[in-house]
Amino acid sequence: TSIFARLTGVALLGAACLVVWWFLAASAGPDYYALANGLLTSWFGDLVMFAALWAICYHFLSGLRHLYWDTGRGFEIEFAEKLGWGVVFGSVILAVLVALVI
Repeated sequence: TSIFARLTGVALLGAACLVVWWFLAASAGPDYYALANGLLTSWFGDLVMFAALWAICYHFLSGLRHLYWDTGRGFEIEFAEKLGWGVVFGSVILAVLVALVI
């Protein structure tokens, strides 16, 4: 799960670039904005944005796990595995809850 936290961090950079592109398209004019908005609000764009939301949740929970480890606790193998699964399942649940609220 540690390498996955790094991968989600890189993926979030890509998602942030998409959002910046969308903002730049809005300032470039209505035709270019229609193209960018059409892509980001399509089913594929929704899927990419939900994946980015999940990545935010995963990255956040993984960071909390590392913060807990910084206190010198939670290094027992069984407990560390439970924390890893908690991050995986917790990120899915948190992403779905946030998506439903938004």
